Amino acid sequence: MSRSRGAEGEEAACRVLRRGGYKILARNYRGPRYEVDIVAREGDVIAFVEVKMRAPGGEESAAAIDARKQKRITRAAEHYLMTHPEAQGVQCRFDVVLVEAEAGAKPRGGRLMRDAFR
Repeated sequence: MSRSRGAEGEEAACRVLRRGGYKILARNYRGPRYEVDIVAREGDVIAFVEVKMRAPGGEESAAAIDARKQKRITRAAEHYLMTHPEAQGVQCRFDVVLVEAEAGAKPRGGRLMRDAFR
């Protein structure tokens, strides 16, 4: 997937999150060797959000985020929590936003899956 296509998917995911009451804290947060697509706050919870783009009718589960990818996202989240004092002691979770997009078309909508993995 191209970088611009990924950015379109992340922007669609941010719209879904904002509509759901989330405040976006960071996009493409990078730890030393790891990255998480979006860091957001929903009330007293910090959510580390992975964005997955799929063709309509494509795989629609967080299963696309295998154990290896989950570990990388977890490491980025740990780094974020260690380097942002305001996040220390705050509850966190891992969410996924599934964004649908036809080939060559702008992404539309998205489905939020809270607490998608631990």
